[in-house]
Amino acid sequence: MSSQDPSTMKDDRSDDDLSIIEQPSPQALSRPSFRRKFISTTSSAARTVGVHFTKHAGAGVMASVAYFDPGNWSVDLQAGSDYGYKLLFVVLLAGLGAIVLQASTSRLGCVTGLDLASHCRLLLHDHPRHPKLVRRLFLYPLYALSEIAIIFTDLAELLGSAIALNLLFPRLPLWVGVLLTALDVLIILAMTDDNKGRPVRMFEVLIVVLVLAVLTCFIILIVRVSPQWGPVFDGYIPSKALLDPGALYLSIGILGATVMPHALFLGSSLGTLDRISSPSPRLPGAGESAISRMRAIKKYIRSLFFWRSVTTDEDQPDRSTRHEFRQNNSYAFIKAHLNHGMVDIVLSLLGFAVPINSAILILAGAVFFFDKAADESQPAGLFDVHDLISKKLGKAAGVIFALALLCAGQSASITATLAGQIVSEGFLEWKVSPFTRRLVTRMLGLIPSALVAALVGKQGIDTLLVASQVALSIVLPFVVFPLVYLTSSHTVMRVKLPSVSTADVAGPSNLDQVDPKGDKEINYRNSKIMMTLGYLIFALVVVANSYVLVSLMRGTT
Repeated sequence: MSSQDPSTMKDDRSDDDLSIIEQPSPQALSRPSFRRKFISTTSSAARTVGVHFTKHAGAGVMASVAYFDPGNWSVDLQAGSDYGYKLLFVVLLAGLGAIVLQASTSRLGCVTGLDLASHCRLLLHDHPRHPKLVRRLFLYPLYALSEIAIIFTDLAELLGSAIALNLLFPRLPLWVGVLLTALDVLIILAMTDDNKGRPVRMFEVLIVVLVLAVLTCFIILIVRVSPQWGPVFDGYIPSKALLDPGALYLSIGILGATVMPHALFLGSSLGTLDRISSPSPRLPGAGESAISRMRAIKKYIRSLFFWRSVTTDEDQPDRSTRHEFRQNNSYAFIKAHLNHGMVDIVLSLLGFAVPINSAILILAGAVFFFDKAADESQPAGLFDVHDLISKKLGKAAGVIFALALLCAGQSASITATLAGQIVSEGFLEWKVSPFTRRLVTRMLGLIPSALVAALVGKQGIDTLLVASQVALSIVLPFVVFPLVYLTSSHTVMRVKLPSVSTADVAGPSNLDQVDPKGDKEINYRNSKIMMTLGYLIFALVVVANSYVLVSLMRGTT
């Protein structure tokens, strides 16, 4: 046995025990810091989400309304009744393409502070070498096509709302429903002046409520119909049915109804809005005299209804300086708005537009294509689907269908009128009051819609609605190309950096660029992937449109 001093052994054991107590494991040391980091990250994420929904949410929902308007209903219903669920792949593909294009519009508006129509004017109005030739060959035809797209869009919105009113009140003539829809939209739009670069939250809240109402109605209808979900999910996979000439014609209609030209103009304008800083008060405070308050109210009313706008030049964005000399929004503005705008667009289109479009097609496929008792000799229209739903599921389900159509038509009609105002202001630089601009925009769609409703009647409206969406698809590439070109241009999308270290700047990878004056810049132009996708969508639409036009001329569609 080894002889060892007991006291020494006791001291050694005490040191070991003490080392265990005073030197905790690395896991124990990291636990508090991990907890603090987790709490800090969670709190920061919660604050970001809170800011997004209180300040930024709304623009994406307003843009998504264009993707399930009454025009979509007609073409989706016809696609579902003719081909079942086979064209759901086209709905998904069109929705993904819409995300690419709407993200580009949001980026363009946020970075530059101008909408797409204004950029087209800057690009084409004062060409350095051939200004008159470029205006006549490109600018004016592009404006005319944009106005045609607005007219066809308004045609679908007004007729869809009129049909919904007729379904709810059968004795109401269609042309009266058109007039009522046009009137109530004008009343809503007259309740506010120009946004002066700020969001009109009343509009956004109203649109969100209408969109949620549409989504809720379709959830109820789909639950009542109970489709077979296996074939539904198979419909999102491409099939040979897409090569059928009739299916291709409907696919073009779905594309034109989903990726609508006016939505690109509207999305770019919504991206310019300042959602962070507090607006200055529009009316005098309570402490001011009654005379001052009355003068302010009188000025507000004049700004709404007078032909000449009473706004000052400081209230208007710069639409005259060419791209190479323009000053875009500040880096701080872009950093505060850009990511929120992108997230809002993606969530709104994936959360509302694609599901509602899919639900419309699924509903038609379930009640017409897969129901042997239904009359399949003719494609389903809005009236046909309503009658069959009322017959199979009860009158309450028919009322829900009509209410969903009315909400979709009203929300889309509001946004289409705003888009028409954006187009006329951007291309023509109108100096008139907001109400006048909206009235003219409304009348451009009202007159042909009322004539169609009075002359064509129920039998021809569905066919006309589908044809209008095909027409929108034909106009679409003329709007997509300048959008992709502008958002891929370094000259258009460059922003000067603030006087800070580039290490403090978070943004695209091509940060540390220097212009000829020696100022550092950040470049927000599209990445190569986004640019390629944009031009690919453009080429795909052109090829498909060409095929449909040739088929129509040959009489094979």
